[in-house]
Amino acid sequence: MNKISNGLYVLTARDGKKDNGCIVNAVVFLDAKPSSVIVSIRKENYTHDMVKITGLFNISVLTVETPPKVFNHFGYQSGRDINKFEECETENRASNGVLYVPKFTNSYLSCKVTGVGDFPTHTVFTADVTEIMELGDKPSITYDYFLSNIKL
Repeated sequence: MNKISNGLYVLTARDGKKDNGCIVNAVVFLDAKPSSVIVSIRKENYTHDMVKITGLFNISVLTVETPPKVFNHFGYQSGRDINKFEECETENRASNGVLYVPKFTNSYLSCKVTGVGDFPTHTVFTADVTEIMELGDKPSITYDYFLSNIKL
């Protein structure tokens, strides 16, 4: 399965006053008019619960320059236990009120959920893209690049 080309992203959400994010690798461009995506989030992730409640999320598209600490921070600890944005050097809030990760990111998408698919370990959300912002021109990271070049 590692040979299937996927990117790596930080998916962020906000529930009330709490911000959170997690690493996801299943984001698919669905349609251009209206712009829409499909994203899969593991049910055990706290961010999953936030998206399910609010119907809003952002996707920060990570670049090949992303250091291991970003993957460790957003991928290997729970937002139920820590504030994942407490020590971030930079953070920005999109027009939907949800934070995105501007550092090591070449773009972000703000999304509003339009559909939900339930699977045993994951929920698949379809969403309209409400905002797209380009932040740089560094190449996006793929899962294959991560496995070959990033050492955790």
